Amino acid sequence: MSTSTSLSPKGRRLHPLAVRIMHWINAAAMIVMILSGFGIYNDEAILGWVFFPHWLLLGNWAADHLLWHFAAMWVLVANGLAYLGYGFFTGRFRERLLPVSARDAMQDLRDALRLKLAHADLTVYNSVQKILYIGVFLVVVVQVTTGLAIWKPVQLSWLTGIWGGFQGARLAHFIGMAAIVGFLLVHVALALLVPRTLLAMLGGGPVLRPSRSAAKEKA
Repeated sequence: MSTSTSLSPKGRRLHPLAVRIMHWINAAAMIVMILSGFGIYNDEAILGWVFFPHWLLLGNWAADHLLWHFAAMWVLVANGLAYLGYGFFTGRFRERLLPVSARDAMQDLRDALRLKLAHADLTVYNSVQKILYIGVFLVVVVQVTTGLAIWKPVQLSWLTGIWGGFQGARLAHFIGMAAIVGFLLVHVALALLVPRTLLAMLGGGPVLRPSRSAAKEKA
């Protein structure tokens, strides 16, 4: 097939422009929240033996950390809602993340640990990727609810109570942050191991031909 045909306007990129923009906004906002969150944590550590070095913090003192954290929070909430709406209403989440098979996930995990996980087709997510993405979505829900409980513990006392009180919400928020950091480290490591995935998120990736897209939607 000729290049002009494969790039037909009837086709679409693996990562449309809207997805790429929202992805990088989410990434930047999340990094700002994590680094400023480290500073907030240091001001009143939950685990006395865990502290983050000053060079890793965003902001020089408590007020700076909070300002950065809340500024990034509103960006992440607005952009995250747009991303979720886009994913659900366009069917992108259904197409990219479903179905998920426990058997396939175990096999893909074994292959990944042996560095034998196939990446020949960027348009198909393996089971490990699907579970990681679904898992981080659930962790974000935990972060939002615990963050609100910490921010407004009196006004939202019912929400704070769900998490076992103020300190319980803080601990859950910290654990959720650690999970997101772990996800980002794995995500970046895989992108570096398979640079085509990073280039795809920058340039849009391969074109999905209409026949292939239709087949996926029917699956």
